[in-house]
Amino acid sequence: MNKAITRLAVFGVALMTALIVGTTYWQTWAAPGLADRRDNAIQRVAQFTIKRGTIYAGDGKTVIAANVTRRVQGKTFYFRRYPQRGVFAHAVGYSTQARSRAGLERSQNDYLTASNANLNTLVDKTFDQLRGATIEGNDLVTTLNPRGQRAALEALGGRCGSIVVLEPATGRVLVMASSPTYDPNLVEGEFERIARIGADCSRPSALLNRATDGLYAPGSTFKVVTGAAALESGRIRLETTFSDPGYCEEYGRRVNNYDTTRPFGTVNFLQAMQYSVNSVFCNIGKRLGGLSILARARRFGFYSEPPLETPTGERSPSGLYRNGEPFFPKDPNAVDPGRLAFGQERLLVTPFQLAMVVAAVANRGELMRPFLVSRIVAPDGDTVTRTKPDRLGRAISEETAADLTEAMKAVVADGTGTRAQLPGIAVAGKTGTAETGRAGVNTAAFIAFAPAEQPRIAIAVVLEEQRGTGGQLAAPVAQAVMQALLHPSSNPA
Repeated sequence: MNKAITRLAVFGVALMTALIVGTTYWQTWAAPGLADRRDNAIQRVAQFTIKRGTIYAGDGKTVIAANVTRRVQGKTFYFRRYPQRGVFAHAVGYSTQARSRAGLERSQNDYLTASNANLNTLVDKTFDQLRGATIEGNDLVTTLNPRGQRAALEALGGRCGSIVVLEPATGRVLVMASSPTYDPNLVEGEFERIARIGADCSRPSALLNRATDGLYAPGSTFKVVTGAAALESGRIRLETTFSDPGYCEEYGRRVNNYDTTRPFGTVNFLQAMQYSVNSVFCNIGKRLGGLSILARARRFGFYSEPPLETPTGERSPSGLYRNGEPFFPKDPNAVDPGRLAFGQERLLVTPFQLAMVVAAVANRGELMRPFLVSRIVAPDGDTVTRTKPDRLGRAISEETAADLTEAMKAVVADGTGTRAQLPGIAVAGKTGTAETGRAGVNTAAFIAFAPAEQPRIAIAVVLEEQRGTGGQLAAPVAQAVMQALLHPSSNPA
């Protein structure tokens, strides 16, 4: 009898221990993993009982993402609506039942659902739960400029491409436009309409955020990086002269200028930048070596994902690519320095990275960490967190930045980028035209900052599959967006 009682007692203790251990495991250690699983149906449904925080544009008034309330079997659920439709789609993303989340809706989900570890938020959330009240998430105020964002999408029109605008001194993202765009309101119930969106390129892919995840040969916009490496080396100055016969000899073969109608003859470095002379930069590349240029590119942010608040899977690093992956060669003979120097070879960049390059030049060589979220605000109006400008590092010296500014001003004043001129404002820019392997079809690009002496904006424009040059096609697009941001009175909303 005693043996039976003892066995029963031991079995009971074992069951109790297992229950305690199991409960502790699932509530303490396993809970975060369960919350992160995108197929956790219970978690998904529970989050729609939370009054998700509103997302605003940089003016703090324009609503980008809000809630619509629905009553189902006596319970109140909050689902998303996007009043601006496709204007901010790629930055903000979407939050849905069927297709989970993307953009800031995904990466900032903890704040938007009051699940972040901030003490005030946790206290407020706990009190709401105890009172049985609806849990309210925190609001997000982004850095995006509504006027600039609309101007960018209008300027892109039906073309595939992207425009990014940064504030050089702070890193604030003023514009992040990707074309074609899509209406996030369609993701939940009419997704097939998004899949059918077309545009003037072979792969429209409306859901792709071309700003941070689209990879393109930069063409001559990369000459700013090559020029930075050349000037920093101390071996080349603005007045250093070169002889241009219209081509560069490399590995026994000629590398022609883009415009082969005439050689430029004797030119200095500033003029080579002004007229985008490939042969000069090809010879600079041979003189410096490919590894030296790539090392300088790293200082601008290449070989790292753009440091932004959007989800990791929506950002790609820029650099040399091999078999679909970025690679940094150890052997100097593994990279063609001449073609690398004017932005070809196997070099692929995102428009966002190009914006970071030109923003660093505009900011006297200092590269700032870009950011999309200006501040996060609790339901009671208190600021939960505010983003402060953060220095990533010095890409180039102030002297090199000043020299590049002079050369880039010449590009717009009387070079390949005259179509980006603004009345009464000096613009510093660089055109880029990259061959795609299809006859007459190019990637057209343009990067710039303005005003040149006291920069307020730095812009990168990339257009896919164009029959023309960066100066002809991308520079006017940049002009329209710069005009909207710097002369808002002449561009009514």
